[in-house]
Amino acid sequence: MNIRRVSFDHPDAVKLNDEVQAEYAVRYGDDGDATHMDPAHFEPPNGAYLIVYDESDAPVATGGWRAQDTNAEGNRDGDAEVKRMYVTEQARGRGLARRILAALEEDARAAGRVRMVLETGDKQPEAIALYISSGYEPCEKFGYYRHYESSRCFAKAL
Repeated sequence: MNIRRVSFDHPDAVKLNDEVQAEYAVRYGDDGDATHMDPAHFEPPNGAYLIVYDESDAPVATGGWRAQDTNAEGNRDGDAEVKRMYVTEQARGRGLARRILAALEEDARAAGRVRMVLETGDKQPEAIALYISSGYEPCEKFGYYRHYESSRCFAKAL
């Protein structure tokens, strides 16, 4: 397994994003995550987008971070927002999400960000368990889904 930095509009990133959106649609009964994202959000030094490739060079996991500062959606100066953490069904249980999360934290810290934040939902208990076991704590809600009852927000100081 190896982790590569790619653009958010890289074909493998688009493929995995389509997969995670389909999973969100099933779990939440909607069209997936409606949060606005642009490939420019993940360009250094204001972000990063990572893909894990398996032994046959197939993309099997992904995640990114983008810089956020104080805004109307509840972010604070110095935030790094985690987006599109996803592991394909066949690659789950290998610790890939934890590896991506650690790489994202390291990259955001090196870019001068001071707090990692993320939003997930109550129908993603495995994600919530990962974040809590990685040192994240519940925080004030932020982002597109901040007014949704199902939204769960977490933060970790970098």
